[in-house]
Amino acid sequence: MSDDATSAPVPLELMQGNLDMISGVIPWGRRLGFRMTKVEKGHVWGLQPWKERLVGDPDTGVIHGGVLTAFLDNLCGTAAGSAMDHLRYVATLDLRIDYMRPAEPRRDILGEAECYHVTRSICFTRAWAFHETRDKVIATAAGAFAITKPRAPYTMGGNNAE
Repeated sequence: MSDDATSAPVPLELMQGNLDMISGVIPWGRRLGFRMTKVEKGHVWGLQPWKERLVGDPDTGVIHGGVLTAFLDNLCGTAAGSAMDHLRYVATLDLRIDYMRPAEPRRDILGEAECYHVTRSICFTRAWAFHETRDKVIATAAGAFAITKPRAPYTMGGNNAE
């Protein structure tokens, strides 16, 4: 397969036009219900809605930490994908989550991620989960993502042949 992705859509334009579909193509994204709300080159924002079934401790009503991990991982991967000039997929190589404080009970969680460095084969990201602003962060993430070869033909939400 050629490594030439010139005929593929530009990732940022593709993502901006399909924000509603980005999380929906990932099975656990559909189940958790998180969604991307805005994407710019190398930067993405999202929302993890509070749902009773996502609570880690019924006595507190706080979303489980694993939900935050999945949310931040997907935000980081999306930021990495949006940072590239050609359509590529990314895979999590390493992800560190630091939990700073519990989320507040029965509240949605906002997230923000950025891809701050791209090499030939790896994207480096960081992300934050919070309620109103990043002033009181719930959790942070730092990740490294492997850049895979392009897949053709590409169809949003369809099967991709190698």
